[in-house]
Amino acid sequence: MANSLYEFGMIGLGVMGRNLLLNMADHGFAVIGFDKDTEKAQALESSASAGTRVKGVVSLEEMISQLQKPRRVMMLVPAGKPVDDVLASLHPLLEPGDIVIDGGNSHFTDTLRRVSSMKDAGFHFMGVGVSGGEQGARTGPSIMPGGDKEAYAHVKPMLEAISAKVNGEPCVAYLGKGAAGHYVKMVHNGIEYAIMQLISESYRLLKAAGLNNDQLHQVYKEWNEGEMQSFLLEITADIFLQNDDKSGQRLVDVISDKAGSKGTGKWTSQEAMDLGVPATVIDTAVAMRTISAFKDERVEAAKVYEEPKIPVSAETKLFISQVKDALQFATIMCYAQGMAMLYNASTAHQMDIPLPEAVKVWRGGCIIRSALLGTFYAALKQAPEVPNLLLNKAVADIVKSKEHNTRAVVVQAAQAGLPAAGFMAALSYFDAYRTEKLPTNLVQAQRDYFGAHTYQRIDMPGSFHTSWQHHS
Repeated sequence: MANSLYEFGMIGLGVMGRNLLLNMADHGFAVIGFDKDTEKAQALESSASAGTRVKGVVSLEEMISQLQKPRRVMMLVPAGKPVDDVLASLHPLLEPGDIVIDGGNSHFTDTLRRVSSMKDAGFHFMGVGVSGGEQGARTGPSIMPGGDKEAYAHVKPMLEAISAKVNGEPCVAYLGKGAAGHYVKMVHNGIEYAIMQLISESYRLLKAAGLNNDQLHQVYKEWNEGEMQSFLLEITADIFLQNDDKSGQRLVDVISDKAGSKGTGKWTSQEAMDLGVPATVIDTAVAMRTISAFKDERVEAAKVYEEPKIPVSAETKLFISQVKDALQFATIMCYAQGMAMLYNASTAHQMDIPLPEAVKVWRGGCIIRSALLGTFYAALKQAPEVPNLLLNKAVADIVKSKEHNTRAVVVQAAQAGLPAAGFMAALSYFDAYRTEKLPTNLVQAQRDYFGAHTYQRIDMPGSFHTSWQHHS
């Protein structure tokens, strides 16, 4: 009987759910999937490789009854109420010891609540972040599991088998207690927002320097072949050569500049503020997507405020080199801010996130994979308790070598009236972080003056308040 049962079940057979199951089947696991949509259930079976055990059903009860115990079930459904609805449907069908995995983009606070409620009911619950898109799900994603460590032991062989591999190492690791998996995925998405914003700014700067789409393709292709190699640069190079089948133009030139979002970048920004960790480049990326939505207002504003006519002054080849350095500099700031969030959240939310493992998981399969992560992984293996990557010597050496050109790019963008908020935020964060004495002593004085909020002194411990005098 046991041999006829399935080893893993999936609820939700959209592209991601279907591809993850097919990936598992290709690695020798017997899998079963449920979806209310008959066509999706059928598509699962018809897409399976020859010789694999794959079944699609439209009855949740049927799926649960055909799973080996302890049952291992993953949900890939929209975040929020749909997850709670599925859990409510599962409760009467499960037995104590069964394992339920939320593989969607749930907010970590929802995952914390579900971990607790499922444990009270006798079930194991895990929040697992999955990155890599539909292709990654099929051929090898980055997987970020957290939560019940006992449950992880039951799914570890499957997750390691289907994950991306870097130097033979699987891009999956247990990332901590509670909602650690979804927290790490949230930060991953915030970094993704930020890097995409920076690349878009670099594109705008290079267009201002006169580069056409073929030249832009070549620039990003060359950048992707060196120390800056990354998935996002790779796809950026491809984008510039894509023709539009409707207009005959390059597709990038007919795509609207109103960017969409699903909210995960905003979650990262909000959580950073709640945590008290500056994530200025991520904040800026979220804000710029918001500004992009105000298209009608921007059109009107462009009529009121003419764009400056100051051209980019640097010689083209030099400017390309400067933008390249600025992009790498600012990208490091994105990662540094995200990793600082994980460092602080690990303690604040009692998740015990192993920082080297988080970086290791990101090296392959995920959207933010890049050559830089190898440097970060080595840095964190050497000193896992460093609160900020910028304090690591190897990282600092890269930053210092790119600083001069970053300043040159920010100056030229400002003079030419080109929006480069991400680059500016990255440079300002760096300047503030490396400054021993900030002007916030004046802010402390102001707060005490108008609100008696007290201040600290540099020459003695304690909190102080002054009856400030008005001078006319």
